[in-house]
Formats: sequence, structure tokens, C-alpha cells
Amino acid sequence: MAKQLLLLLLLFIVHGVESAPPPHSCDPSNPTTKLYQFCRTDLPIGKRARDLVSRLTIDEKISQLVNTAPGIPRLGVPAYEWWSEALHGVAYAGPGIRFNGTVKAATSFPQVILTAASFDSYEWFRIAQVIGKEARGVYNAGQANGMTFWAPNINIFRDPRWGRGQETPGEDPMMTGTYAVAYVRGLQGDSFDGRKTLSNHLQASACCKHFTAYDLDRWKGITRYVFNAQVSLADLAETYQPPFKKCIEEGRASGIMCAYNRVNGIPSCADPNLLTRTARGQWAFRGYITSDCDAVSIIYDAQGYAKSPEDAVADVLKAGMDVNCGSYLQKHTKSALQQKKVSETDIDRALINLFSVRIRLGLFNGDPTKLPYGNISPNEVCSPAHQALALDAARNGIVLLKNNLKLLPFSKRSVSSLAVIGPNAHVVKTLLGNYAGPPCKTVTPLDALRSYVKNAVYHQGCDSVACSNAAIDQAVAIAKNADHVVLIMGLDQTQEKEDFDRVDLSLPGKQQELITSVANAAKKPVVLVLICGGPVDISFAANNNKIGSIIWAGYPGEAGGIAISEIIFGDHNPGGRLPVTWYPQSFVNIQMTDMRMRSATGYPGRTYKFYKGPKVYEFGHGLSYSAYSYRFKTLAETNLYLNQSKAQTNSDSVRYTLVSEMGKEGCDVAKTKVTVEVENQGEMAGKHPVLMFARHERGGEDGKRAEKQLVGFKSIVLSNGEKAEMEFEIGLCEHLSRANEFGVMVLEEGKYFLTVGDSELPLIVNV
Repeated sequence: MAKQLLLLLLLFIVHGVESAPPPHSCDPSNPTTKLYQFCRTDLPIGKRARDLVSRLTIDEKISQLVNTAPGIPRLGVPAYEWWSEALHGVAYAGPGIRFNGTVKAATSFPQVILTAASFDSYEWFRIAQVIGKEARGVYNAGQANGMTFWAPNINIFRDPRWGRGQETPGEDPMMTGTYAVAYVRGLQGDSFDGRKTLSNHLQASACCKHFTAYDLDRWKGITRYVFNAQVSLADLAETYQPPFKKCIEEGRASGIMCAYNRVNGIPSCADPNLLTRTARGQWAFRGYITSDCDAVSIIYDAQGYAKSPEDAVADVLKAGMDVNCGSYLQKHTKSALQQKKVSETDIDRALINLFSVRIRLGLFNGDPTKLPYGNISPNEVCSPAHQALALDAARNGIVLLKNNLKLLPFSKRSVSSLAVIGPNAHVVKTLLGNYAGPPCKTVTPLDALRSYVKNAVYHQGCDSVACSNAAIDQAVAIAKNADHVVLIMGLDQTQEKEDFDRVDLSLPGKQQELITSVANAAKKPVVLVLICGGPVDISFAANNNKIGSIIWAGYPGEAGGIAISEIIFGDHNPGGRLPVTWYPQSFVNIQMTDMRMRSATGYPGRTYKFYKGPKVYEFGHGLSYSAYSYRFKTLAETNLYLNQSKAQTNSDSVRYTLVSEMGKEGCDVAKTKVTVEVENQGEMAGKHPVLMFARHERGGEDGKRAEKQLVGFKSIVLSNGEKAEMEFEIGLCEHLSRANEFGVMVLEEGKYFLTVGDSELPLIVNV
């Protein structure tokens, strides 16, 4: 009997743990709920947040200004954790998520730089939808203390050495902004077109980071904590700010993270022009602003911008920041208040923003499991459909850089033996990149290749990715006896990561020597697979005929090994295209601290838009097992007349108008549609991204204008021999304008050219 009672008690305890709802406020079964306006769902969110803040003591208010916010038991408000991560899947970076209960793992998608290479914004949206859904599933399982996720990273991949470039969608501002919108809409529960009303309930909260001009971590002794990014007004307006503008205005992100670095002398988190006048004022941001972790403390401790801790607190709160990742505000806000450096009104402003987001997440509406998104089961985390999307994302992002004499795809029937060599061939962790969570399941490239060729011999080749020691003789011996050789090389998080930038662009250690030796010894040209985030100078391989094919696989996520093997053996036709320029090793002579985008005497510029120097591979480069042709349906010149009465003439005698003078109505009508016919002229069906660029007739000749700029991209699936028409809308204000030296967007008169592949369409703009 005692045993039966014990068993029943255990069952009750287990059942109770499993069925307990996640932390929330305003439980209708609690009689005090009816007394609080902040619990009334019929009231506007702002009014509810103000009511809650008005009930807090000053100590309670200060306690809520940090990422780990304690509960307020007397009001039924549970503790809340603002810091969770979901860059390419629900992650265990940050204290907000735990994988110690029913949910042990989450779908791990490719690192963002590879996902971006698909140039498929709807796929980006679907991935973020899944991440948001799995985040709710984890929360509903009681394994999350918050639903605010500090992603996406939408800084521009300005310098190829940047350790965090892997987290971004690449170097193009328009593409990065498009990614931001797709990610935010997907994660927060919006529709792809952004027409869903989200004001009252978010699936999860997205946070666009790092605001702004942040793209240096630790390079030659210079750290992000003290770096002062000197940025011209033109570069700020044309390159660094547009992704954040789109993230806020079109994506309707509910969070922003201000960066560690200073911009033109002012710490980002202490800049009222950035946080209040620009984000909240010009762009109508409605959400919360967090600091990066300990970014408030460094304003005094490392940068010396503030003269005391209390001054640092005052600087950030008055600038418009709301919550401090860290404990600095918890420690120093009261003394700042006593010294009259901040007012209680400054604190209330921040708290109203914070509690408004928590209310929008449904955390003050009673049991969240009985509200929208409450029916998302933990069983949906790692579902077969989600894992299939992770595989698709890897397939569609992987880029075929070289394929001499059509070495790939291998014939499944004719490959009798395979040598798989390299330090990245059989390491699960490397596939995931940084800011990852525990994956649902993983298959290494080696294991996936063995599913095609049973006789596959493996050798690591190097002692690690750093490759300070290479077993070249052993690798060569294995290569000599194999029918084909696949080398799986590249980088990992020991070579590029947060707080660690590279100092050169070559493959580490003896990797190049190993690759070349194996290629020289092999019976046939070899395949080189690169697993890495940032670009590497592989000119030696690109120019070596014994290296027949080169594949860039980024950090391809949990299903990356399968995707690599499918491409090598022709079960998937690669279509990814590089979202960054691959520079030669000589680029390291450029100071990473030089933020200039445009070229100048002795300075080659940065990114495909402005760089005037040699390239290993261009932005947008990517081959396929098929061949695609493009043709503009309209070949005649298209004339567009803006009829602007306030047109001006610049120093180059070019007439122009200010985009701001045209206004929203003027810009809405200053658009044209062009149609491109795309044909798959190859033998394999394929998914193919079509990229459209525009350039002014003067190009980048004077250093003011871009060489060209991306104005549209779409992805299409075509069978062999199939044709299809794709329509692109070109907005003159959005796509053809440039920033002048004052950071003002201008639209210039003259001839522009729209290009897709080798096809070109002239466009005459008359101001």
C-alpha cells in the first residue's frame, strides 16, 4: 500500500511539473487580478504598462532595468529574462532558455551567412517562422524565462576579417534589410507581406542588432569596447543605417540592441540622436532598446566618455535606452537619482517600453497556454517538417565556386572508392557555427558521403583546423589509392568568432600545403569543400587544374553534411550565390579600423559596391549544374520623368532632386516594372536566384557613386529547358538614389543600366 501511495505521489508530482503553465501574470483565478488595470486586456497596451509602472516602488523600478529582472510577488509579476538568442535556431547562448526538460534540442538551421546565399526571402521568412514557433514550444514547456530574442544581427559584413560576419546576411545593405524584414516578420508571427496586425500579440520578440556601424570585435589589440568608428554621413546613410531602418519601418521589430562601439565619438547606447531622434522619431520605432552586455559599464570604465558611473546611467537613460544587459543600472541608478542626474520620469519611460513588450507577448493576459500560440506543443520542436526545412536551407545556400570540366556531380555508379580528407570532415560542432543550440540530430559530411560510397576512407589530414601539424604523407597515400578525393577544409570557431577577428585571409597553418599535395597525388582532379563563414583567399585552388571543383558550404547547420553530399553526387543542383566579396590576401594591408566604404587615393574601397581591386570571387558568384540565360522582355530605352520643380545641379553639372523633397507620394509613383525571361538551358532542374543590379552611366569613376548596386533578387525553380518570366519593380527613390556628402539621399538625372547576368536594359531618368 505504501508503495502504491508513493507511486501515486510521484505520478502527481511529475504530472504537476509537466502541466504547470509557464510564468505569467494576471491569472483570472487570482481575485486580485480584477483590481489591476494592467491586467485588463480591453485597455490599450500603453495604458496597461503605465498602470503597472505607477504601482512600483523606486527600488522595484530600478530592479527591472536589467536583463535578469526579478519578480514582484506582491503584484503577481514573475521574474523575467530579457536575454535569449535565436540567430539561426533557438539557442542556449543567454540565460533565458534551458534545454533541461521535455525539450532537449531545437532545429539548427545554417549559419545566417549561408542561409543568405539562397537569395530567397520567403525561405528566410519560413525559417524565422519555425524559430519563433519552436521558441513558443520551449516556453510552453516551461523551459524559458522570457520570449525576447536578440536576433537578427544585421550589421554590414564590411571587412572579410570580422569574426562575426558569419552571423550576418552579408555585405549588401538592401539585401541585409530584406533579410531583417523577413526574419522579424517570421519570428514575431507576422505574415510574409507584413499585413497582419501584431500590436496585441507577438509570437516572440525580435531584436535588430547591433545599432550601429558595429563590425569590429578584436583586431590587433583594438576591441569593440573602445573602438571609435569614424563614419562619414554618406556611408552612415547609404550603408550602415538602411538595414535598421527597414527592420523597424517594414519589419516592425519590437527590439533594438545598441552596440558597444562609439560612432564619431559617441557611444551608441548614449546617443539620443541615434536612439530617440532617429529610431523612435524618424522611423517610428515602438519597442524596447537593450544595451549589448555590459555596454553601459564600458562608457565609464573603458571609454572614459562618462565621468562617473552615475553619468553613464544618466547618459543611456536620457538617450533612450531601456534595459541594461548586465548589472550596472541595478548598482548605480539609485545614486544617479539621488545626485539628480536622472529623474524618476526617465526610469518610468524605460519601464513603460519594457512592460509594453511583455504585455504584447501575452504575458499579462493570464495563462499563456490558453492564448494565441498557447497550443504550440513542445512536440513541434524538432518536427520532421522543421528538420526538412533545415536541409532545404543548406541545399539552397551552398555555393559551387568552381567546376572545371564538369567534374561534379559524381556518378553514383562509377565511384568505387572515395578518400575523404580534412579536419572539417567529421566534426559535428563545426557545422553549426556560433550562437547555436543543441541540434535535433546531425550527420557529418563524412557519414553522409559514406551513404553514397561504402568504400570511403577518412583521414583528418591536420591535427585541427589550425593545422599546425599536417600528416601530409599519410593523406597523400590514401588519396593515391582512391577513385576520387574530397577535401573538407576551412575554418571553425577557433579561427573566427565573437571577440576574435582574423588577421589574414589565407587558410590556417598547413592547410594549403595539404590540399596541394593531395591534389598533385590524386588520380583525378579533387573536390575542395570549404566550411567557413568569412571569405578565404583560395586563389591557389581556383587556379589549380588538379582541383576540379570548389564548394563553399558556410556553416551549414544540422543537415549540412547531407546537403554537401547530395550536391557532390547530383541529388541536388546547387544554386547558392556569394553574399560577400572574396578578397585576396593583400586586402589585409587595409586597416580594419578604416570605416570608409568609398574608394580614394591609396584606398580600394569596400564591398562590391565600391571596391576597386582584385577579387578571388565576386559578390553574387555561384555556379550550377545547369546553365541559365536572361533576357529583358523590353529592350528599348525606358524614359522616366520626375518633373521636380526643386531640382538642383551638383558640382559635376548633374541635375538631381532630394528624395525627401519627393516625399512618400512622389516616391510611390516614381517606380517602373521590368520583366526578365529566365531559361534553364541545362540538363538538370534547379532552383536559381536571379539578381538584378543597377549602375549609373558614370559608375564609380569619381568615388561618389557605387560601381553597381543590387536592386532586386528573386528565386525560381526551373526544369531543364523551361522558361519563366520574372517581374521586378524598381523604385527610383529606394534603388537608384545615393547619399551625398551630407548624408542626404539624392536622385540624379542621367542614364542608368539595369543588368541581370549579361543582359542589360537602359533606363533614362529625367529630373
